[in-house]
Amino acid sequence: MPTVTKLVPEETVFFLCDVQTRFKNAIFGFDELVLAISKMLKIAKVLDIPVIVTEQNPKALGNTIPDIDLPSLGPLLLANIEKGLFSMATPEVKALLHERPQIKSVVLFGIESHVCVLQSALDFIEAGYNVHVIADGVSSCNKEEIPFALARIRQSGGYITTSESAAFQLQRDAGAPGFKSFSNIIKEEKDNTVRTLQKLLQYRAVL
Repeated sequence: MPTVTKLVPEETVFFLCDVQTRFKNAIFGFDELVLAISKMLKIAKVLDIPVIVTEQNPKALGNTIPDIDLPSLGPLLLANIEKGLFSMATPEVKALLHERPQIKSVVLFGIESHVCVLQSALDFIEAGYNVHVIADGVSSCNKEEIPFALARIRQSGGYITTSESAAFQLQRDAGAPGFKSFSNIIKEEKDNTVRTLQKLLQYRAVL
């Protein structure tokens, strides 16, 4: 019988991979990608989920695009790490995870799906984490690369989900504290969610 893996807030960390200024005009559906990521960070604040951010060679590629409001995370932003390694599994990130042995699940979004996101997912799966990739939260310069990257992650034991599905898994219970704030986010983001799904999932097979 296959193992069932669920997202639990206390055991989860969000990873935002390399959504930097120089990519804005190169990445397919970049504006929609930013909308999905911004929604996920709002969910992080409501559910008290820590976030780790990386930036690939920021001297050349710029910093995280300012449309993504990292300062609003406050102490939930564990680190914003400069890297040369394509994978997010840098020594600094591994140290942060080692300090938090309760973490079992990684929720991953960012770019590019077939390079840094893929290599990060494989490394975290190999390290024993349950990796959940947000299908409407990843992209690449060439949209044709994306379904193959997601398929490769799934073949290796990762889980492919959507931003709203992951959010509801983490909320779990309409009677839980904070549900009103959670529900307000879902309602406020409804049009953006539709826009993002239609743009970023139109070319992606899930099986």
